[in-house]
This record gives sequence, structure tokens and C-alpha cells, in this order.
Amino acid sequence: MAEYQNIFTQVQVDAPYYPGVSLGKDNSNRVGKDTHSYWLGKLGDAQIGPIYLGPTGVLSLLFGFLAFEIIGLNMWASVNWDPIEFIRQLPWLALEPPPPEYGLSIPPLHDGGWWLMAGFFLTASILLWWWRTFQRSRALGMGNHLAWAFAGAIWLYLVLGFIRPVLMGSWSEAVPFGIFPHLDWTAAFSLRYGNLFYNPFHMLSIAFLYGSTLLFAMHAGTILATSRFGGDREIDQITDRGTASERAALFWRWTMGFNASMESIHRWAWWFAVLTVVTGGIGILLTGTVVDNWYLWGVKHGIAPAYPPLEATPVVSPLAAGGQ
Repeated sequence: MAEYQNIFTQVQVDAPYYPGVSLGKDNSNRVGKDTHSYWLGKLGDAQIGPIYLGPTGVLSLLFGFLAFEIIGLNMWASVNWDPIEFIRQLPWLALEPPPPEYGLSIPPLHDGGWWLMAGFFLTASILLWWWRTFQRSRALGMGNHLAWAFAGAIWLYLVLGFIRPVLMGSWSEAVPFGIFPHLDWTAAFSLRYGNLFYNPFHMLSIAFLYGSTLLFAMHAGTILATSRFGGDREIDQITDRGTASERAALFWRWTMGFNASMESIHRWAWWFAVLTVVTGGIGILLTGTVVDNWYLWGVKHGIAPAYPPLEATPVVSPLAAGGQ
């Protein structure tokens, strides 16, 4: 008999259309037809809809669209409205923040004003979607764990594009919109402030990032490995421990020395993922505002090696060393 798996399956769950639990007055505002998708069923639930947007959802999508259009049209204008060049150069195109001379003032549109406007609409879109996430989970009687995890990512976003530039007194400190340009900004930012790798909060962020991937992979592997014993019915295994959780616990104790439970592993993973962006945001916020050079800070605190000054190192001529 074929085992049921959760992705690219031999067996696909197909159930009658279910509109969801009743939410009182909000129930009539859901939209969606009785539709299923075979290909979506390969990845997860095959049912499409119903969808509830509400005022915050509609405004969030509207503001997000405006931000996307401002960024895209500015990038297109930068290649003289050539569609071929726009597609070819898209990874390298950018909408840059205002130059340093404008400080925190509102610049002309052609000199960073579009960046400021796009940032306003994008931030409004993200915050509205956060409020929608918070309210929808409340309406369903759920906890707000997803909303607070989303808030952690928003914290890092706001530090990069708003909080730190305001503390530094210039919009020019913010990140440009673009694929490679924002990566170039990251590299230049690290070089400018003495190598971000010596920033202890950056170290923590990377540790939590790698830890998150390890925890999620281990948890996913454990559940898939015990799904033949009902391990995918995790709530049942939490409240009424069966052979799946017993085997998983024994395996973890054999291989890791201890076992997380069917419930606690999700708390471990949640905290590791959230702390990735929280500590990352703290590290960025301290850069330039409190610490000007992370390498020198690392030398002072015994983290980084102190290299001898260049003048203390004699220059040896290649000819004197027998070179040609």
C-alpha cells in the first residue's frame, strides 16, 4: 500500500468543499467558488478559497501595488523605457534613496523622492497586512504566534529603512530597492563599518538562522519518518502519545542525547526563527549609531586579532628575494 506523503504525492487528499467556520457578520464577506486544483493538491490542500480580504486586506494590496508600480516604473525609466533592456538588466536595476545632502528632508522626486514615496506605500502595505494577520487569527480563536513572528521580520525591515536612517539623520543610510543593489549595499555597509561579522548580534542572528534550518529540517524529517505511525497527527500525539512520538523521542535520544516533544519542537523553531531577525535588527541598529568600526570593537574585546600596522612590516623587494 502506498504511503501518504505531503509533497509530490502518490495519494492526494480530495474532500468536499468546506467554506470554513462561521465568523458571524464576517462570513458573508468571504468570496470564492467551489473549486479545487490538482496541482495545488500536489503541494498542499487542493481547495481554493474562500477568501476574506476586508478593509485592511484591500488597502494592503492597494498600497503594495502602488509601491511595486513606483519601483518598477522608475527602474524601467532608468533604461529609457526599453522593455528588452528592462528584462535583461532587471537584477541590477535599483531605486536609490536620496543623497546624503538632503538629510531627512523630502527631496525632489527625481532625486530620491520616488524612493521615499515607494517606501511609505510599502511600509503601509506591510503594516496593514500585519494588522489583518492579527485580526484574522483572533477571529478564528487562534493564538497570535504568526502575527508576532511577522512583527519580528517587520522590525528588521523598519530598522533598515526607517529607524536607523532617522537616528543617523539621513535617508541615504537606507537600503535601495533592487535585487543586486541591495546586496551591494550590504557588502558596502559591512566594509564601511569594519566588517559586520565581528558584530555580536550579527553572530547571534546567523547562529539562529542556521539553527532554524537545522531544527525545521530535523522536525520535518522526524514527522515524515513517523507518518506511517500517525506522526503527522501531531495534536493527537501531543495529547495522547502513541507509537509515532515514542519512536521519535527514542530516535532523538539516541542521536541527539535528548528529545524535544511534539509540542516543544514548534516553540524551539518559532523562537529560533524570530530571534534571527530580532538580533539581526539590533545588530544593524547599533552599527554607526553606537559602534563605528566592528573590527576595532572586536580587537578591544578580544574577539578579533590585532594585525600589526603596515609601517611595522618591512617591504621586501622581489629582486632582493631572488625573483625575476
